[in-house]
Amino acid sequence: MSKNLKAMSSSLTVGGRPWPVANHFANHFFACGMCRNSYTKPKVLPCLHTFCESCLSLYIPAESLTITCPICRQQSILPKQGVPDLPNNFFIADLMELLEQPAVCQRRECQTPGVRKCKPCDQFLCDTCCGAHKEESPSCDNMIVSIGELALLEEQELNRDNPSLMCPKHSCQTLRFYCRNCETAVCVTCTDIEHCGHGTVRLRDAIEDERNALKVLLRKAYLQVPNLNKAIEVINSTLHDLSQEHSDVLREVSFCFDSLIEAVQMRKSFLLKELEDCHRSKQQILFKQRESLEQCLNNLANSCEFTENTLAHGNETEILLVNKQIAEKLKEFSELVVKRAPEENSYIVFEGENLNLIKTNIENFGHIRTNSAVAHETTASGEGLKQCVVGKPTFVNIVTKNRHGEMVKTGNALIETEIVSANTALSLRPEVIAQKNGSYDLIYTVSEEGHYKLTIKLFGKDIKGSPYQVKACVEDGSSSSDRPISSKIPRTTGVRQRAIKRPPSYPSNTSLCRKNPVEDDFLRRIGNKGRGKGEFTNPQGVCLTQIGHIVVTDSNNQCIQVFSPGGDHKLSFGTKGRSAGQIQRPTGVAVTQSGNYIVADYENKWVSVFNSSGKFLGRLGVGKLLGPKGVAVDYDGHVIVVDNKACNILVFQENGKLLSKFGSRGMGNTKFAGPHYVAVNSKNQLVVSDFHNHCIKVFDSEGNFISSFGSSGQGNGQFNAPTGVAVDNQDNILVADWGNSRIQVFDSSGSFLSFVNTNGNPLYGPQGLATTSDGTVVIADSGNHCIKVYKYLQ
Repeated sequence: MSKNLKAMSSSLTVGGRPWPVANHFANHFFACGMCRNSYTKPKVLPCLHTFCESCLSLYIPAESLTITCPICRQQSILPKQGVPDLPNNFFIADLMELLEQPAVCQRRECQTPGVRKCKPCDQFLCDTCCGAHKEESPSCDNMIVSIGELALLEEQELNRDNPSLMCPKHSCQTLRFYCRNCETAVCVTCTDIEHCGHGTVRLRDAIEDERNALKVLLRKAYLQVPNLNKAIEVINSTLHDLSQEHSDVLREVSFCFDSLIEAVQMRKSFLLKELEDCHRSKQQILFKQRESLEQCLNNLANSCEFTENTLAHGNETEILLVNKQIAEKLKEFSELVVKRAPEENSYIVFEGENLNLIKTNIENFGHIRTNSAVAHETTASGEGLKQCVVGKPTFVNIVTKNRHGEMVKTGNALIETEIVSANTALSLRPEVIAQKNGSYDLIYTVSEEGHYKLTIKLFGKDIKGSPYQVKACVEDGSSSSDRPISSKIPRTTGVRQRAIKRPPSYPSNTSLCRKNPVEDDFLRRIGNKGRGKGEFTNPQGVCLTQIGHIVVTDSNNQCIQVFSPGGDHKLSFGTKGRSAGQIQRPTGVAVTQSGNYIVADYENKWVSVFNSSGKFLGRLGVGKLLGPKGVAVDYDGHVIVVDNKACNILVFQENGKLLSKFGSRGMGNTKFAGPHYVAVNSKNQLVVSDFHNHCIKVFDSEGNFISSFGSSGQGNGQFNAPTGVAVDNQDNILVADWGNSRIQVFDSSGSFLSFVNTNGNPLYGPQGLATTSDGTVVIADSGNHCIKVYKYLQ
């Protein structure tokens, strides 16, 4: 505890002992979470955590536009003036000031430090004197309050005694009104000058409204407590399951290798026994052979020795008597054929066949398989989620994703499926085929007409959208080509590139060069879902600067972000609001010939202009637009604006002068139904995506209709609500097919060429796109909250 905090807590004592809650106050209410000392100029962040102004100034980089709370890590935007502009925590400051003042018991000069105060008598009292004072003055009983309660009461009295605060701009005027447009208290003079025409109410009424609104928000916030508890309960359950899985796998690994060790030991024992038996058998044969030879040698030696003795010492009679017997014996020995070769060999070897291979197999034996896919992000797509034909195989594609919504390519996912009839007892389990890239094909065939429920689970939990309601029809008279196409844009529940299943290298009817198919690849991803630098929440528009920087409108984060060609974050600008220079919902973005950024603001109903460093320069179309979506700059330097709500196209000069306007709501060649984006080709013609009419329309610079292409559907050259459009340097037209989650390529006349291959890293609800001079396409993948770059060979 710092010196100031110790002094503050020690000043509150009872009978010479510290006040029990003093340390609690000092540690939890008056200590800065960064320096651990008492607050100096306490500033409160949007997350409601309080820190010293000086601590925050040191903590935040000088060039930073945002601040991340050191405690809860919540990120928020800094005011224009930085840390000093953050709101003060007046309650903490006033309470610290009150508690830092020494207070002693004033009853009969007791001088014991006081911890309570009698309001009617205006006296500090210690605990000992409180009882005596209550007996003497029973009416004071309910008016003796603690130091903490005293702070609150004094603040309330201050508010009652000083209901009006003085205006900082007009010193003689009190702040009696509240401007709803600017969200600030104002005086009478302010309402007539700076806030003329704004919605103002009495400050007291505004405070009451805000109080009631806060109470409503408080109740709604408390309603989230059960949801949070449930989420924690689910996570705890998953942690328990994870621990159980860990224990089970640990046992399996131990059992497996213990079994291997046991088998190796048994084999070793068997081979050693076999070795001993072989050695013993050979040894016995050689022992017998040696014994026989040794006996023969011994007999030979005895016979020779006997003969020599007889010849040396025997008489003639003795020699004649033994001659015949000895002669036969010596003749037998002299003619003896000695078997010098052993009757058994010494050959015993151990053949450890493929020892290195076995060692390698053991080293590679067993695998711990896992992946990070979660059910609530995993998606499925395909017509089989809605309908199928009786007796015909139906396909569904499943793409496993992690918590960031990124495709998990490692595979190994445990997918369980079941399709059950709603009317009969028919139930079957579809076949699941792993594609070994994180996606899985589900195939099923139903035998009866009717309604079914298709359930898809990942690791025992329903994936996004599961269970699905499927209608099975007989082929005759009810094929998909005969069914009417709904005018409503379906909510895409999965990722798909093309309606017809085929390998990525499948050749189109035509190609960019009329010979070779487009062979494109995913290059990189920029950003993830979030609110920090380099993170997105529903990105919309994309454009490229002259030096190749990528400019993105981050719609739900209400800002514009700029990246290097390699994806490094360079700049963020824009603040939330409805005033000039502020952004409410940015959509389209373009770069002028002078390098300024043109940003369509859908909610504010205007187009803002910023310089290359993010400084606000001006606005276009104020009072002339209903809901601008896409923007572009033609070769004459004119700003082309697609008004999504008004269903028309407007052409402005960069200074804001309206030059022309064309288009209206409808289905004709010169009409639109929710147009989205616009691009300019080398002929200075305007290429516009007509969202609800499911087509692309081309106009000259004067607004005269030239051509259109596309229709509603999933086939080649068809669209399910096209959004972003771009024209490359060969005048080929690239279209973001939003509902089908793919990018299609057309030549300058609108003939279908091919798809950009996004199979390896699928899209989900693509929006704005742009092409680079070196053959890549950059697209805002709004559903996955990121920017993706694909190789685009021309």
